[in-house]
Amino acid sequence: MSEFWIYLQLGLRHVLDLKGYDHMLFLAALMVPYTFKDWKKILLLVSVFTLGHTLALLLSVYKILIIKAEIVEFLIPVTILITALYGLFTAGKPAKMDNAGATVLITVFFGIIHGLGFSNYFNAILGGDAADKLLPLLEFALGIECAQIIVVLAVLILAYIAQTFLRFSKRDWTLVTSAFVIGVVLPMIATSEIWT
Repeated sequence: MSEFWIYLQLGLRHVLDLKGYDHMLFLAALMVPYTFKDWKKILLLVSVFTLGHTLALLLSVYKILIIKAEIVEFLIPVTILITALYGLFTAGKPAKMDNAGATVLITVFFGIIHGLGFSNYFNAILGGDAADKLLPLLEFALGIECAQIIVVLAVLILAYIAQTFLRFSKRDWTLVTSAFVIGVVLPMIATSEIWT
């Protein structure tokens, strides 16, 4: 039971760590167009992001997919930027009917990229062969999922407060939040090691 708690906490800290806020930025950008009534779609998106993240770690553990850390560390803020730009340019526009499938696929892909960013550290802390890493990986994934739900709830509560009490329109909330995320992520891209 104690090992379960260790890897669950590691997953929670991975997302909720204020020093490594990339997950929070991505989730804020991804969730900005949604409200509590969209809970099914929100849960689906959070879960497929976790699935992509876990798949990347699994592929890394079994040495099927290995990408240089500098490339992944560059791609993480790029995925956040793309997500925020999407929110910025679609704010206030009616949602397309078959938009959900594309959003799910993109979210899985972005989850894979974010998972690759953690793969070197994850492989370093786990000893033994690949088979010994499967259970800790699943425990870690559960921690990721729980932490992401916490972040999403915080974003939805902020959206509710902004739209209900501060009288932001949904469009304005989306624009402001997306612009904020873009403003935070552009320096991350500009100072990436990939440019050196």
